[in-house]
Amino acid sequence: MENYKLVLPGDLNQNGYLYGGNLLKWIDEYAWIAATLEYPGSSFVTVALDKVTFKKGVNEGSILKFNIEKSYEGNTSVQYLVKVFCQNNCNTDLELIFSTHITFVNLDKDGRKQNLRNIS
Repeated sequence: MENYKLVLPGDLNQNGYLYGGNLLKWIDEYAWIAATLEYPGSSFVTVALDKVTFKKGVNEGSILKFNIEKSYEGNTSVQYLVKVFCQNNCNTDLELIFSTHITFVNLDKDGRKQNLRNIS
């Protein structure tokens, strides 16, 4: 799955760079959407990101591209590899600025782990 995000002034810190927390929020949201579309009717919560290392600052007007691919499927959890690329200043080249594995677990209405639905 691919998603794109335009970095706007409200996404920046006092030094004019993207807040890292905003990037993590978008990763969580877009990967959650991928999991929910792949497993309809499931109720996912985020349980882990394997690492958080920001490789480069991101400025206003940058376009971020999020590539999300399933990397693991368990009985009650699913993991996705998320790669984030940045395009700055109308440059056509995309640069990898962040990557992580994010893991979700499927919960029932009482907050207990439950098997994934529609396991392929």
